[in-house]
Amino acid sequence: MQQFSVVISGFDHYDGVDVNPSCEVPRALAERGVAGSGGADDPLADVAVDIHAVGLPVSFSKSWPALLEAIEAARPDVVIATGLKHSARGIALERCATNLMDAREPDADNDQPRRAPIDPDGPAAYWTRLPLRAILKDFTKEDIPATLSSDAGTYVCNTLFYNLMHWTADQDRVLSGFVSFPQVTRSPHSQCGLTLDQQIAACRNVVRETVRYHLRPSSEEILLA
Repeated sequence: MQQFSVVISGFDHYDGVDVNPSCEVPRALAERGVAGSGGADDPLADVAVDIHAVGLPVSFSKSWPALLEAIEAARPDVVIATGLKHSARGIALERCATNLMDAREPDADNDQPRRAPIDPDGPAAYWTRLPLRAILKDFTKEDIPATLSSDAGTYVCNTLFYNLMHWTADQDRVLSGFVSFPQVTRSPHSQCGLTLDQQIAACRNVVRETVRYHLRPSSEEILLA
């Protein structure tokens, strides 16, 4: 049986948010796993996926070192960073990490960088390495609202995403990217947000499709535009 290691990160606390999905979803998947039916038609029937959940501070300077420490400990094949996008109707699959910090409010350390590069010597942007087309197909099958997002903003989420992709650029076999969750609602038909169970199911699909793509890569399953 093949072994796969997956690190899923989220943020510890957002001011004014009672239930933070980027905290709860990784924790739930680490407890429940991502196993499918186990039948002959399950592409991961002979794959054991170990989920490592890590909580990060909402900090420009501390979030990436904390994630890197978890990565070095777990030596993962897949890294999925997650955050909260308050205005999102459904799951937002982030396509691009931009080399920009521009905070409208301070982070947890009272740091508020304005119009500053994350890495003065780094490229303007990095593309995700997640198989977005395959993930979107799975979301459609399970009626999970989702969209492609051009970028993860200019706050801590984007800085983490950029640093993650900068690290990934030097890795031969690691797939990584960023997924933004909407607010948690009680109704599955809310106009803004999804239930926690829907968001757990969505992230489970992200993990499964990314592991499947890792096993059988296809250029058709990467969708950037």
